[in-house]
Amino acid sequence: QGQLVESGGGSVQAGGSQRLSCEASAFTYNHYCMAWFRQGPGKERDVVATIDVTGRTSYYADSVKGRFTISRDNAKNTVNLQMNSLKPEDSAMYYCAAAVVRSPVCPAPQPGFFGDWGQGTQVTVSS
Repeated sequence: QGQLVESGGGSVQAGGSQRLSCEASAFTYNHYCMAWFRQGPGKERDVVATIDVTGRTSYYADSVKGRFTISRDNAKNTVNLQMNSLKPEDSAMYYCAAAVVRSPVCPAPQPGFFGDWGQGTQVTVSS
């Protein structure tokens, strides 16, 4: 198993932007679908976005479409999440996740399909 390390969390005011980064190491990064999930207090862990092995196909939760952008740099083994127009309801612990795949396509955007997880980074959006 590899290691995923997130960075870039913190506090921001509503309407602002924040960029999260995740660095993957110790595994064959190019064979993994990458994703960001988030979990608020007392809530389930839900998908924010996924990106396939090639970086060409992404999936977004309806709540973040048009505001968040996921990207990956396979040469640097990193995946990023650009978050714009942040809302207080975006406040949560954000987790980077990876799922080994046999094709470029990502699995269903559910936590159970992702086997590697980072430790999480907190994002707090104040109104």
